Amino acid sequence: MKKIYLGLLFASGLLSINAQNYEFQSVIELESTPVISQGKTGTCWSFSTSSFLESEITRLTGKKVDLSEMYQVRNTYPKKAENYVMRQGKAQFSEGGLSHDVLNSAAEYGLVPVSVYTGLSEEEKTHNHAEMVAVLEAMVKTYVENPGKKLSPKWKMAIESILNTYLGENPTEFTFEGKKYSPKSFMEAMKIQPENYVTITSFTHEPNYNSFVLNIPDNFSNGSMYNLPLDEFIANIDNALANGYSLALDCDVSEATFSAKYGIAFVPQTEEDEKTGLAEIITEMNVTPAYRQAEFENFTTTDDHLMHIVGTVKDQKGNVYYKIKNSWGTDEKRVANGGYVYMSVPYMRLKAISVLVHKDALAKKTKKALKL
Repeated sequence: MKKIYLGLLFASGLLSINAQNYEFQSVIELESTPVISQGKTGTCWSFSTSSFLESEITRLTGKKVDLSEMYQVRNTYPKKAENYVMRQGKAQFSEGGLSHDVLNSAAEYGLVPVSVYTGLSEEEKTHNHAEMVAVLEAMVKTYVENPGKKLSPKWKMAIESILNTYLGENPTEFTFEGKKYSPKSFMEAMKIQPENYVTITSFTHEPNYNSFVLNIPDNFSNGSMYNLPLDEFIANIDNALANGYSLALDCDVSEATFSAKYGIAFVPQTEEDEKTGLAEIITEMNVTPAYRQAEFENFTTTDDHLMHIVGTVKDQKGNVYYKIKNSWGTDEKRVANGGYVYMSVPYMRLKAISVLVHKDALAKKTKKALKL
């Protein structure tokens, strides 16, 4: 079987005569829940951040809990709708969001296990929000057009009704492992305190060590993040992982060199290596802060997808890659590595928009500079 696989790679031009095809060895392996699929939805922000919070619960309590992603989606949509309507359509209304939206939702509505709130009807097996989103978009656009010339306060109730119909009503009390909880008391029992988490990033158009609102489409809630020099940004990711803290990642996955199918993400020095690097080790680009900034400002780097950083691996040459838990399922026809992507350090330097992490995971120097 291995010979057949290599033969196919040679035939496709992905493996050269002197190739060193990837051989990965685990370096840091943090506890995380199994890879699942977000289905036909644009809710990676909730799947990735819920996965992150699941790892946090394990770190803090030793418990393994499967959180409801759709509970946070259900409680974030009214915020999106209000933002769009009150700005009279001069804002984005979409399925997208960022990690801080999950924390904002948790702070207000708490957390619940997926066994309590699935977001699925009895006959549904997978998530598909196409119809619900189309209905919601039509509704908020109608409210902006204001055909009655005086917007009725009932519009918010109508949005809630649609969400209840498609996703389900919010639970107020439930039993989990023999104990009764409210969503708020469950979050407290899991030792999650939303105020303990911070978002860090690295851009040159804002002062270092200050917080600012990054202007990207999915930041509808105007969440702020702390700006760091690029080397320090990466060093804090490494520091977190080395000390047992995972991170939620927002990044660009639109490049051909990000491949869930091959389970790899890299930044080649030359265009010729874009295909080669899918199967074998290639020389990667030295990503500078100036180049990162330019790629962001010319829209080559965009805010596409959120995932969960759960460790590191290295190849046989000693190159380090971040182990990224994705939410595109585990179908071997579509994804490699059981649904994980191994992301090179250059790719992280170039394409990571931001990461969310517990503030105690930051390096002492950084924490002091940010006054945390």
